[in-house]
Amino acid sequence: MKQRTPVFINILIIIGLLIVFYYLFVQSYEFLGSPYFWGTVVISCILAYIHSAIGDLIENNKFKRLSPEEKAAYLAEKKTPYFTRLYNAAFKKQSAAEEKDILIDHGFDGIMELDNQLPKWWLGLFYFGTAFCIVYVAAFSFTNFAHPISEYEQEYKEQLASIEEYQKTQPPVTIETAKYSADNIAEGKELFKTNCASCHKEDGSGGIGPNLTDNFWINQPEKTLFKNVFHMDWNGSPTNPAMRAFGKNGEVSGAEIEKIAAYVYHINQELPPVTPAQGGAAPQGTEAHWEKE
Repeated sequence: MKQRTPVFINILIIIGLLIVFYYLFVQSYEFLGSPYFWGTVVISCILAYIHSAIGDLIENNKFKRLSPEEKAAYLAEKKTPYFTRLYNAAFKKQSAAEEKDILIDHGFDGIMELDNQLPKWWLGLFYFGTAFCIVYVAAFSFTNFAHPISEYEQEYKEQLASIEEYQKTQPPVTIETAKYSADNIAEGKELFKTNCASCHKEDGSGGIGPNLTDNFWINQPEKTLFKNVFHMDWNGSPTNPAMRAFGKNGEVSGAEIEKIAAYVYHINQELPPVTPAQGGAAPQGTEAHWEKE
């Protein structure tokens, strides 16, 4: 008669499986504070105790039918601690006499084949893996668990929310507080493409609007190039209605204009100008003498 697994081991296994399965469907550990989870744990523990009690009744009934020798062997084995029995069962080696009992009646080239049972640790991992696979497929099919697109959308929303929260706590960028930073050039380039390229081309060489890569400017209200670009983007041009007041109209924020101005400063001061021979617009306005930032 085989020894049974102690009820506390079954309860620990059940709680572990419940945590895994709840996490697969909830996708966070918030369920640990839910009364539904702990209610499930309590009900599962009660069922485990009922199952153990029924097993005790069946075990007692079987024990009564054993011979005195079998009873003595069973009681001696029962005194062995559970984990010791588990270890012995997992790594047990048969004696020569036991191998004769499990020897399969065929062989090849002198190699004997034994009808060994698979180790319990292997069977346990196999059954757990099978159950986990079924639950995982169900969670993947009917919930958002492990869906990269859903996870991306969730993270994207969280990032937007954090940016919005950050912007609420930060003062708006004005021409007085705006500063040139090379870190803003990449984002400024994308903003420039969206808002300015239709008139100035993507590289700023000019088309409908003037060439922003040379040193000739129609409007020079500020002493530095960076502040001048910010001023024009915010207030628009008094001589050209096509250059509207993006900032004042609320089309672009001060923080975005700061990045656009960084990009224009970059293509004007840190890159060679695009000449008319290279496809750039002819110079307009007067030569500028900007102060350094």
